[in-house]
Parts: sequence; C-alpha cells; structure tokens
Amino acid sequence: MTKGGPRRVGVLVRKEFLQLARDPRMRRVLFLLPVIQLIVFGYAVSTDIRHTETFVVDLDGTPEARRLIEVFESSGYFDVVERSRRPGDLVRALDHGDAVLGVVVSAGYADDLSRHEATVQLLVDGTNSNVATVVLGYAERIVHGHGIAVAGGGIAPPIELRDRAWFNPDLDSRDYNVPAVVGVLILVVCFMLTALAIVREREIGTLEQLMVSPLSPLELVMGKAIPFALIGLFDLAVVTVIAVLWFRVPFAGSPLLLFGSSLLFLLSGLGLGLFVSTITRTQQEAFMASYLLFFPMILLSGFMFPVSSMPAVFRWISLANPLRHFLEIVRGIFLKGVGLPELWTQHVALAILGVGLLAVAAWRFEKRVG
Repeated sequence: MTKGGPRRVGVLVRKEFLQLARDPRMRRVLFLLPVIQLIVFGYAVSTDIRHTETFVVDLDGTPEARRLIEVFESSGYFDVVERSRRPGDLVRALDHGDAVLGVVVSAGYADDLSRHEATVQLLVDGTNSNVATVVLGYAERIVHGHGIAVAGGGIAPPIELRDRAWFNPDLDSRDYNVPAVVGVLILVVCFMLTALAIVREREIGTLEQLMVSPLSPLELVMGKAIPFALIGLFDLAVVTVIAVLWFRVPFAGSPLLLFGSSLLFLLSGLGLGLFVSTITRTQQEAFMASYLLFFPMILLSGFMFPVSSMPAVFRWISLANPLRHFLEIVRGIFLKGVGLPELWTQHVALAILGVGLLAVAAWRFEKRVG
C-alpha cells in the first residue's frame, strides 16, 4: 500500500457507509433482516439424524458385553469409532466432538445379566437436541430389544438403561438452531451483499470512477470489504445478545474466542463476495451466482442436516465449506464452553480457506481492475 493509502482507504470506507445510510432498502437488509431471520429460525427450524459416531467403554470385557455392542453396530444407526476401558476417554471424546453417543457397559454386566440386574449407561452430546433425541430413541430401542432377546422373549428385560444428555440436558432444539444463525447471517452480509454492492457500483458507473482515482487495486479492495466486515461483526453482536437474552440460549464459552473465530470466517465471506463480483456484470447475475453457492453451503454445513448422515463423498466436499467449520465452533462455544484446544482444527481450516479464498478473489479483482 502506497504512502497515504490508509487515508484514501478511510475515505472510501466513509463513502461506503454514507452510501449505505442513504439506501433505505439496504439498511433494512443489513439490520432488520438478521433479526427477522433469527426469530424465524429460532422458532421454526428442526433437524434430523443418521449414522452416529459412538464411543464404547466396556468395563466388563465379556462375550455378553461384546454381543451388546455388536447389536449396536449391526443396526446401521451407530458407528463405533473408538473403544476404551477408561470412562475418562469417553469424556474427552464428547468434549472434543469425536463422538455423539457414549455406551458404558458396567463391570459385572454378564453376571448381572443372568440375575436381570445388568446396567448400561448412555451418554449423548446434547448440543444438537434433535440428533440427541433420535439417537437416544434408537439406542433405547436396541438395548430394550436385546434385553428381551436375552430373556427369551419375556416382557421384563434384564437390562436397566440409564441415559443422560450432556451440554443440553433438556434437548431444546432452539439451543442448537439459534447459534447457527450467527454463521448464516455473517455469510449473507459478507458474501452476498459484498458481491451485490460491488456489481451495483459497476452498473451505475461509480466503480469506473474509483478505478481512475489515486486508489490502488488493493486499497480499492480493502475499502469495499472493510464496511461489510464491520457490519458483519455488528450483526454478530446483535444476534448473540438476542440469542442469550431473548431465547435464553446458554453461552458457556469465551466471547473473545467467538469474536476471533468470526474474523477468520469473515475472510471466507469477503473472498466469496469479491470472487462473485469478478464473474458477474449485473446485480441479477450476482444474486443468482451467490444463491447457487449459498444454498449448497447451507446444506453441506450441518445447519439443517447432520454432516454425519451424508454420503462419504459429500462429507469430504463439506470440508471445503467454511460455514461447516464455523458452525462447529459457534455451537461448541455457546453450548459446550470449549476453547481453542478443542477447536483448533476448525480454526486452522477456517484460516486456510479464508486466506485462500480472499487471496484468489483479490487477485482476480485486482487483475480485472487493472
């Protein structure tokens, strides 16, 4: 950036805010729409589940205990991802999101089974209340059916089932859905509106005027991106306050970590917006291109459907979706209260995707401006 560049960028940022302030339709989109979307999603959205990562703690180690776990695996609803004889390992797996369900087979299970006193404990990650409800339903049915089979068809199964939901004990779907709206709103502001705003400048001819000004291409990119980044952070604060105070969603984590994560996510949103602006010429084209990218990102993020229930090829594709990683971070911060040690892989993925998308988009934008 040349000498005097920060001052020129500041002037351009001020110009962008003044232009937004003079456009009543844009004001409604930026500040009223996020609140409406939050209320709609908070009250209306629900999710479903299939294929559940399961952690097994077998404290008995007998053939009878192994047969119970085999019933879980053969059902098709559960994938045993890890086994251990230490309950602490199950706690770690649930904290880190490595498992959704924990099955604890008590010591002496085989002996107790013959006396109709066997105990099986289920621990489920309740951050996704819909998933937890369905998972518990499947698991309870499997344990109950296996108990009846062991008892030879009797009506009193010999297994006592104890289940518990972690992180969202009441399995309230609102606690799961509302935090995810944070990521969707930031994506809307920084992706779709950035693309539409830049293309609109091109349509009315003001972008060409900026191109012949002393602004360098980099300064022009920064001047166009910074206002929407600041608006995205403002919407983040508004949505978070409404989620906590209005919907009573628990916020167990660090606000500073949420802020830092959002900054990383902003890079991806701004990069996608700039990229769309380089491949379209009209606002209609920009809207359609944004929609064609935005809707698949929602579907592949885990916002509406669990990623674990998708075919393997789509699970791999979803790794390139920054929204997926950000939603995992947001839900972990809100409901679990986990920190950077548990979420570092998602942050690394966001940083790589954000820097990469922004670099490619800025290069294309500068090349086109040049």
